[in-house]
Amino acid sequence: MDTYLLLRFAHLLGFMLISAGLIGVFVADMRSRQVRDLKLFAQAVTLIAVFYDGLVVPGALLLLGSGAWLIISHYDGWSFLTVPWLAGMVFLFAFEFIEGNTITRIYFLRLRRLAREALAAGRVTPELARARGEQLASFTHFLDIPILVVIVSLGALRPSDWTQFFVATALAIAAASLLNYVIPRMYPWGGE
Repeated sequence: MDTYLLLRFAHLLGFMLISAGLIGVFVADMRSRQVRDLKLFAQAVTLIAVFYDGLVVPGALLLLGSGAWLIISHYDGWSFLTVPWLAGMVFLFAFEFIEGNTITRIYFLRLRRLAREALAAGRVTPELARARGEQLASFTHFLDIPILVVIVSLGALRPSDWTQFFVATALAIAAASLLNYVIPRMYPWGGE
């Protein structure tokens, strides 16, 4: 069987995993913002970790491996930097991979730990209340899906210049900023 087809299949599978995981994370986070019961909140936050560890991380690793192999074998290694759509995809993926594992995922792991501690204490702790209100982690979380859409649009449309990359990235940042402003106000979290 053709290696190129296997790599494309692996890449598609990685995309499906990461997409499903990010949607699951988003839905579980929305649920955690809506509930007032501490036990339900802790369950929703645990689901976030399940989606990250079970789908997002394996999908990202599969995308990383298959994408790197495709670039090395079919785009002559570093010459991919001269192809705007491909270089844009790689840059955004690298940004999301680093940001997702240093800000967003670590935040949700800390939130899960704090939710468990609050559950054991029988009340919302000040640390949990502060963590739930963190703006940077919330923004990077809301940025995940819009940036994924930009990456997919670059791969699907394959523009020959950087215009789509910059315009779509700006729109993704605007969408994440809007979500980061609106969602916490729609669902102010206080726990019980």
